[in-house]
Amino acid sequence: MSENDDISQPTSSEPLSRAIGERYLTYALSTIMHRALPDARDGLKPVHRRILFAMRELKLSPTGGFRKSAKISGDVMGNYHPHGDAAIYDAMARLAQDFAMRYPLVDGQGNFGNIDGDNPAASRYTEARLAHPSEALLEGLAEDAVDFRPNYDGTLEEPIVLPAAFPNLLANGASGIAVGMATNIPPHNLDELIEACFAMIQTPEISDEELVKLVPGPDFPTGGVIVEPKESILEAYRTGRGAFRLRARWEKEDLGRGQWQIVVTEIPYQVQKSKLIERLAEVIQTRKVPALADVRDESADDIRIVLEPKTRTVEPEMLMGMLFKNSDLEVRFSLNMNVLIDGRVPKVCSLKEVLRAFLDHRREVLLRRSQHRMDKIDARLEVLEGYIIAFLNLDRVIEIIRNEDDPKAVMMAEDWGGGVYLTDTQAEAILNMRLRSLRRLEEMELKRERDALTAERAGLVALLASPAKQWKQIGKELGEVQKKFGKGVELGRRRTDFAEAGEVEEVPIEAMIEREPITVILSQMGWVRAMKGHNALDAEIKFKDGDGPRFALHAETTDRIVMLGSNGRAYTVLGANLPGGRGNGEPVRLMVDLPNEVEVTHLLVPKAGEKYLMASSDGDGFFCPAEELVAQTRSGKQVLNMRGEARTAVCAKAEGDHIACVGENRKLLVFALEELPEMARGKGVRLQKYKDGGLSDARTFLLADGLSWKDPAGRTRTETDLGEWLGKRASAGRMAPRGFPRDNKFN
Repeated sequence: MSENDDISQPTSSEPLSRAIGERYLTYALSTIMHRALPDARDGLKPVHRRILFAMRELKLSPTGGFRKSAKISGDVMGNYHPHGDAAIYDAMARLAQDFAMRYPLVDGQGNFGNIDGDNPAASRYTEARLAHPSEALLEGLAEDAVDFRPNYDGTLEEPIVLPAAFPNLLANGASGIAVGMATNIPPHNLDELIEACFAMIQTPEISDEELVKLVPGPDFPTGGVIVEPKESILEAYRTGRGAFRLRARWEKEDLGRGQWQIVVTEIPYQVQKSKLIERLAEVIQTRKVPALADVRDESADDIRIVLEPKTRTVEPEMLMGMLFKNSDLEVRFSLNMNVLIDGRVPKVCSLKEVLRAFLDHRREVLLRRSQHRMDKIDARLEVLEGYIIAFLNLDRVIEIIRNEDDPKAVMMAEDWGGGVYLTDTQAEAILNMRLRSLRRLEEMELKRERDALTAERAGLVALLASPAKQWKQIGKELGEVQKKFGKGVELGRRRTDFAEAGEVEEVPIEAMIEREPITVILSQMGWVRAMKGHNALDAEIKFKDGDGPRFALHAETTDRIVMLGSNGRAYTVLGANLPGGRGNGEPVRLMVDLPNEVEVTHLLVPKAGEKYLMASSDGDGFFCPAEELVAQTRSGKQVLNMRGEARTAVCAKAEGDHIACVGENRKLLVFALEELPEMARGKGVRLQKYKDGGLSDARTFLLADGLSWKDPAGRTRTETDLGEWLGKRASAGRMAPRGFPRDNKFN
């Protein structure tokens, strides 16, 4: 290239924000209109519509043979849908899955995936053809029922929408995520939908309440039980937004001798069985539902998940109530009926609006098919009139054909009696007539056919002129679909039932545990275990090398054991969830999120109605109700707020009328209980004032009984004359009595 060559190209300039905005808007519209949202009329997205149309073009009827899925997805991609063949095959495979589609539109042969979440086999291994419901969706395509448009490269034509003889949008549901909007529609029972259509034809202004009586809720292909209140369902269908609580179907199976197990026979829609089993196993491992001992998957072609209780004393309803809360045995299926009205306008529609869009579409299809049929009848009647003229004047017709060079022009110019002339179409049809048609019987058949077509045409004219007759015909067509796919056949029977949620939601976890005494042992290195029974707290116990005893207390399996960390956080573990006494137990950090730099300073079993004296090493404290010490999560609950290097110093049950505090400086202070506030959480107030050091220990006691402690020899000593140390809260105090422990601890 020489230096003189002009390489400049015409350029244009525009603000970046506008350029990006226009291009993103184009992309958003494309996603909304041509990818993510279904059409309210046939309930299909473009990819599904193109798959069904391509299979029809391949003549893959429900009664015909199967073709390789690779051939089908290849034809769809090459002719109508220029996207990845994997995406097309995935969409087609879903149309064949009886656990995903309430009324499958594709009949698959081979591995098309399963409810466990396994993927379909590769498209070269599977075969498919149209299913019977698809015939009803496609019926009328050859009769000008809908508009066609050029395909992506202009070489073929594809339907803009399918004729759809039933409300597929609601029957099979839909889901999709567009730009700035999404849709999620559950499947419904076709028999109920058609009954609702009958009611809307009969009473166009029917109320939402009456419609919901006919369509009480979704009907999922995997069954289950809907426990959503009727008021919520009505509101969801009225507004087009809401949710349905869907539970697994289960039953109690008696094993004899008082033993029983729970068998789950249906799981919620779109829940993968393998993931559900994993979740149930995790619930057992983390002991979130202590009454559940084991879970087994005994499924074959049907669902059979066996749940074994840990003890037969627990109520099955209680156990299932906890499992509904802690696993996908209960899910919330959201409803968002965001669909394309007339294929152009996205709108969140009510149940009534969606059915109205379908019925209006069916009327349009009926009018177009009727007009198309009438045009065909007119064309045939024209030909029949010509044939009849030919039979009445057969010798003259034969003479013209034998003798004339241009028989067509002569026949058209000839007067056949009473000013009757043949049209171009009639003359052409006569010339193309077979000789075998020239028998006498044919004339009678032609007149019979003419009379029948004339009568049919009169009926079509009356139909096109009368909206009442049109709606009657639409109802008749819907009735035929109802016979094929309604509740009279196995496919059409309702699978999802309705039930009240009952009172199993709020089950206290203690009610599901067998109450047994245990001795909780926490070692110096943070290993915890629970020995059966109430053993002596000073009994000799084996520990790992380098480890030793730290805390021991008596509790029960139903108790919540609280471990107070040096950071002021309370961590809670259920007694039944502690590892058994065999071996060394388990590190407590596997059960709660206790930071590595934090150690457990106190171990206790708080009871309702009790109060605990909480204090930090800075000398600040308060009384805390026992209920506030119980945490609901692994990360614990902050109770005592501290700053800097301060740590938890005291957590003691509040009993008596006075508090005794001793500092690291060995000064003792006694003051009245009412001087300390009660709080759920906080820093508290100053207990004792120090020049150096901080709080060493504190306890509550009855002043009349005196203050007790253990001397270095292990003997209990009681000081009853405490006048010297009595004072106000936040005083400095006086030196502790002679014989007070050197570690400045009361116990």
